[in-house]
Amino acid sequence: MQTKVVLSIGSNVGDSLATLQGAVDGLSEHPEVHLLGVSPVYETDPVGGPVQDAYLNAIVLAQTTLTARELLAAIHAIEAAWRRTRQVRWGPRTLDIDIITFGAIVDDDPNLTLPHPRAAERAFVLVPWLDLDASATLPGFGAIAGLSLVRDVLGVRRLGPDRCLRLPM
Repeated sequence: MQTKVVLSIGSNVGDSLATLQGAVDGLSEHPEVHLLGVSPVYETDPVGGPVQDAYLNAIVLAQTTLTARELLAAIHAIEAAWRRTRQVRWGPRTLDIDIITFGAIVDDDPNLTLPHPRAAERAFVLVPWLDLDASATLPGFGAIAGLSLVRDVLGVRRLGPDRCLRLPM
């Protein structure tokens, strides 16, 4: 059975655009993950945590036959390949991949809360997601279009078409 998933990817250490492309490539190489689309890339101001550089963020839509926990393990392996460390909460990172939604599942498991517990509050998730899928909904919250209208989008800037991600063939 295929489950539609929404993933958020972000980076603010090193060559962030190349890192995000590496995340897309890594996801596409997994035999049980089929990429459906990737949003434009946005430069975003950091939210929470220590003083740090701006992030590059994007949204990836995919289908998978993996369970949510199996997908999380695959994501952690991709992050590890890009030398992701988890030393400072909301601190700088080479690569961050979050599962925003996994089908319509709503689950408050502390190890994997679905949908992502802060997705409805984060313009760096909502704005690129809306750009990719104008009819998207966040389970338990409603239409993304309605959520993004009430979020501060001043710290979210779309990059030009020369700085975009590509889906592997």
